[in-house]
Amino acid sequence: MDAPSPDTRKLVTIVCPVFNEEQAVPLFYGRLVASIAPLEDRVRFEILFVNNRSTDRTEAEVLALRAKDPRVQMLTMSRNYGYQASISAGMRHASGDASVNIDVDCEDPPEMIPKFIERWLAGADIAYGIRARREEFVLMHLARKLFYRVTKRVADHEIVLDMAEFFLIDRKVKDYVLATRSTFPFVRGQVGYVGFRREGIAYKREKRIIGETHYNLFSAIRFGVAGILSSSTLPLRVLAYVGTALFGLDLVAAPAFVLWTSLPTDTLVRWFAAGVALHLGWLALAAGTLGIYLARVYKDNIGLPLYVGDPKHSTIPVKNHHE
Repeated sequence: MDAPSPDTRKLVTIVCPVFNEEQAVPLFYGRLVASIAPLEDRVRFEILFVNNRSTDRTEAEVLALRAKDPRVQMLTMSRNYGYQASISAGMRHASGDASVNIDVDCEDPPEMIPKFIERWLAGADIAYGIRARREEFVLMHLARKLFYRVTKRVADHEIVLDMAEFFLIDRKVKDYVLATRSTFPFVRGQVGYVGFRREGIAYKREKRIIGETHYNLFSAIRFGVAGILSSSTLPLRVLAYVGTALFGLDLVAAPAFVLWTSLPTDTLVRWFAAGVALHLGWLALAAGTLGIYLARVYKDNIGLPLYVGDPKHSTIPVKNHHE
């Protein structure tokens, strides 16, 4: 009896970060499998749910899907390590020739995934969604646009404008992205840094399929600060420029105070007080900025893992960070 022919189809892993999404998981799964079905004659699929230690029935819902679809896998974190860590963990555990990241709330529509795959099969190393339109408060939309453009201007390397965390990435590119040892992952910045051929596809972001978002203003600010600090040393350079300028000002101001002692005493006192306030303000800003960067360097170098997986609640072997 002849041995069965090997399956030569490429494998795509669909990484789905989840946290307390018990209602969304089955709805998302239904849309996902319907979307990828037309490609199954050319591509194999693995569906990897990264469970960020949900406290509801998300785990049970994923296991129920796995019981009827062996393509479904689950990686469960030992605690909630945050969204960006979930993306990194999912990519590290993805076994596919390419991996796709998508949220299960369906704000990023699963129906876009075949378009990413088609671009990849045609030669693109990265295919990503450009959120051209989204239903949100206009000031939030403008702030988001401004943030990415400011980040791009100050970054030490390229930043992919308007890139969503909804993307396909080829395995060879993924390996370079994961090579970073930062404990503050900024995937959009890392993708821009490694280069390769990228293709963006504009789309309209939809409303959540069900439930409430876990993303709030505090999360947005924290993510924005982490993104700038991960991508740019400009704040440190600005401190050096300002310090040099103040030193030059001191060289001019000191002789001036000696020469202009004929000025009224109250004027000299006001000038002196203003100079002291300026220097103290700069020193406070410098200390704070240096402290933030030093804290990041400290955390990156003491070797704390970006995430820890829980083998007992995962259906695949757990790989620790940087393994």
